[in-house]
Amino acid sequence: MSGPREFTVMSRQWCHLCHDLLARLEPLAAELGWSVRVLDVDADPALEARWDELVPVVLAGDVELCHYHLDEAAVRAHCSAFPLESAP
Repeated sequence: MSGPREFTVMSRQWCHLCHDLLARLEPLAAELGWSVRVLDVDADPALEARWDELVPVVLAGDVELCHYHLDEAAVRAHCSAFPLESAP
């Protein structure tokens, strides 16, 4: 995978499912060497139109890994295709 290894979470500030998912995803992402970027769908009409009823959603690039609740197995399976980079 070229570029940063980053999960994007479509979220809302007032969404308890979003907070729960992030609390579980952040340590997993750190373990796997990935970062987490959070986008508030309510701040962008296009994001709200696309993701409104599905939040929270975890994306890796354009690949939707899960929504509503963290699917740790799906996240790990996706990341396994991108082995950790070894030091030179």
